Amino acid sequence: MNKILGILGLLIVVCLATTLGNPRFLSPGNVENLIRLTALFGLISVGVAFVIITGGIDLSIGSTIALTGCLLAMFLEVDYVPREVPTTVTEVRTEPRAVVLSGDAGDLAKGDRLHVPTGVPGKFRFLTVDSVATEQDRTVAAVVESPSIVSAGGKVTVAKLHHMNVILAVALVLAISVGIGVLHGVLITKVRLQPFVVTLCGLLFYRGYARYLTNEQTQHFDASLEGLKYLASGQPFQVPIPFLRWIGDGSWSRFLWDPTAGKHALDAQGNLIPLDMIAWVAVPMPVIIMLVVAVLAAVFLNRTIYGRYLLALGRNEQAARYSGINTDRMTILAYVICSVLAGVAGILFALDLNLIQPASHANFYELYAISAAVLGGCSLRGGEGAILGVLIGAAVMRVLSNSIVLLGISTHLEFAIIGLVLLAGVIADEMVKRYAARRRAKHEAVLAEKGA
Repeated sequence: MNKILGILGLLIVVCLATTLGNPRFLSPGNVENLIRLTALFGLISVGVAFVIITGGIDLSIGSTIALTGCLLAMFLEVDYVPREVPTTVTEVRTEPRAVVLSGDAGDLAKGDRLHVPTGVPGKFRFLTVDSVATEQDRTVAAVVESPSIVSAGGKVTVAKLHHMNVILAVALVLAISVGIGVLHGVLITKVRLQPFVVTLCGLLFYRGYARYLTNEQTQHFDASLEGLKYLASGQPFQVPIPFLRWIGDGSWSRFLWDPTAGKHALDAQGNLIPLDMIAWVAVPMPVIIMLVVAVLAAVFLNRTIYGRYLLALGRNEQAARYSGINTDRMTILAYVICSVLAGVAGILFALDLNLIQPASHANFYELYAISAAVLGGCSLRGGEGAILGVLIGAAVMRVLSNSIVLLGISTHLEFAIIGLVLLAGVIADEMVKRYAARRRAKHEAVLAEKGA
């Protein structure tokens, strides 16, 4: 508990210092972005915490995120299958943009295309369907592009949108993540390789394989995958926070502040623009997912026999084995949990950005995750860790990164500053631990004297 209070105090101090340096830190938009990124990095931090608790390490998290993101984009790659029989256009509307087709166009839906012939065999232009309605036995297809490329009486061919089933694609990505975790665990427990070596090889291989699969091409997600993208960009509800806009948007006042001009903004009539006292901050879907994962992880670690096995394994593997614990199975489980959460984060990171660049996507994310876990109280020697502390550690890492930008500090110093804060946190933790050990030894000596 002392570790959690300590890292929480560090988080509060960094937040206060950043707010005093730049009140825009507490603007609703920045707060929403901050908690969303904290949730995404919190997922991988919780995953690596399980590995660290067993006394291991996983350096392949960033590459796993890149590989799973690329695989999801490839699984969901869009293809268009044209129908054999063309359809006649009876009317073209420019406002709003729409093409009216004769008769019933069948299962025409959003995301499909209307192929317009160009006169050259195999060449065509297309219109993307935005919505479909029926009007007097005719099909009205609202389109994204200008419908001027087709005219009434012309012919278009319906091309149906096809891609892998979304649930199947996500299941395959998670299954691959499980396979990665099992592979790591087996190499460490059965082949007796060092976790550092195994996961370092994974870091290189998964990144290289992602680049090979994609031929170094940036991967995108089609606009038709709105339901899936809701997992990363959805905002299911909002929470009210008082005075947030007064601080963030008003620079400690109840009127809108213009940071560029360095004074309060005025409306067209020259009046000050008042701000609402209550700011409604959207809670992104990744936060909900992270909270569910965190609760399950905390219950598993602290309220189940397997969680106690993991802690015992980290404290003393040989003693745990002699006490009847299947240490190999628990080690494999820890690496599976880490890889699965990296796979979940890989899906969310890819959908959040809507693109993946195989060579650079999620670079150094494993260092952020390990740093958050260590700051949150996980001992690299194993046997110690708390999920709440890990989440606070992830928040500290994101706030530090955000603070560097808002305070005008050179971004080239980001890793240097984070490294110094991490070092200071570890040193402080070690000093507190030694002080507590001395006090405990002194107390035991006093009790021994009284007993004598």
